Amino acid sequence: MYYDPIKKSLGQVFNRTPWLRRLFYTLLDLLLLRTWHVHRELRQWAAGRQDENLNILDAGSGYGQYTYWLSGLSKKWNILAVDVKDEQIADSNQFFRQIGRTNVQFAVQDLVLYQEPNSFDLALSVDVMEHILEDVEVFRNIHASLKDGGMLLISTPSDQGGSDVHADGETSFIEEHVRDGYNIHEIQQKLRTAGFERIEARYSYGEPGQISWRLSMKYPILMLGISKWFFILLPFYYLITFPFCLLLNWIDSTAKHDSGTGLIVKAWK
Repeated sequence: MYYDPIKKSLGQVFNRTPWLRRLFYTLLDLLLLRTWHVHRELRQWAAGRQDENLNILDAGSGYGQYTYWLSGLSKKWNILAVDVKDEQIADSNQFFRQIGRTNVQFAVQDLVLYQEPNSFDLALSVDVMEHILEDVEVFRNIHASLKDGGMLLISTPSDQGGSDVHADGETSFIEEHVRDGYNIHEIQQKLRTAGFERIEARYSYGEPGQISWRLSMKYPILMLGISKWFFILLPFYYLITFPFCLLLNWIDSTAKHDSGTGLIVKAWK
């Protein structure tokens, strides 16, 4: 059973009311290790900027959890969140209107084509680039859309098993990926080709993170793929594993890793 159909089903369940959607965001923030890493980088970027009028691009917004988190940091930040999935964009616009976040707008855009020159102070791309074949074109568009000094923050799988592929002939656990992960030097070179000069890249999902991911995401999704009846068992499963996952996420997000199945990349215009 693949990851994306289960993810879509969970999204539909939690999208029924604003309260459930807020709960969904909270659970994602706690369980998804990439969120721990991304929030850490965003806190550093946001320090001292809450009173500034800034423009932010969420490039590949998905369910909108990062836009939700960022929009709660400052009402002075205007956030444009784009994605190719019409239904998710419509649901997100409705939700953000319901909760009164008027500094946020969602729009349907193709990142391979979308460009808004010199418009954004920050661009965010979380688990997006592994879904897009024309990645250099996207990097060029984001580079053009950033203001001078603007930063692009990327979270993406590495080539060290980031799509749960560890050997030749294996297929990805996540069927929508067009590549099994980036080599850390490859993605930096592609960003330079797109025009970025200052680039920092580090590994995420070291040993603690890989254990946490299996406990918190892979095994539950595999169980749900066998039968939807496992939804009933999930609360009891997480009652046991959740404290361990939180500890592992904290360790992974605060430690430096010589290797890992994920990458956190920052690039400045």
